[in-house]
Amino acid sequence: MLESRERHQREHPLNRTTAPSAHEVAPEATPSADASEDEQSAAAIVNLDLERLLLERLDDEKAQDIVYIDLKDKSSVADGMIVASGRSHRHVGAMADHLLRALKDAGHGKARVEGLPHCDWVLIDAGDVIVHLFRPEVRAFYNIEKIWSVEPPRRAVN
Repeated sequence: MLESRERHQREHPLNRTTAPSAHEVAPEATPSADASEDEQSAAAIVNLDLERLLLERLDDEKAQDIVYIDLKDKSSVADGMIVASGRSHRHVGAMADHLLRALKDAGHGKARVEGLPHCDWVLIDAGDVIVHLFRPEVRAFYNIEKIWSVEPPRRAVN
């Protein structure tokens, strides 16, 4: 048994060449800077479309006190946050349902949802934009706009 293994190793030696490093890869195999810029601009257009879709739909649904918060430099979780209020549990639930349907119909896929059964505070994670729908009392209690709208503290230069 040992002899057959040794014979096999002699007849079929291992290929011990190393893989090329990242610097040795051919230039055509690496993505160009133009391609990444194109991808970023395409993603920005999709984000604008998503934001516009959500804001227009909330306006159509008669949401109250709609606020958009830009999170691009504040969080890696999302690029934007929309906060809006509904008049009642039923209004908040209907707005959430209609937003989810609009997202799906527009090709943005199925968004994650939290809080839909109670409809005091419904969170819709649409990917790059997060939507918070509140009843007015709950919104006043949590006041999340203030948390995310505050400018970060700046250091004094000595």
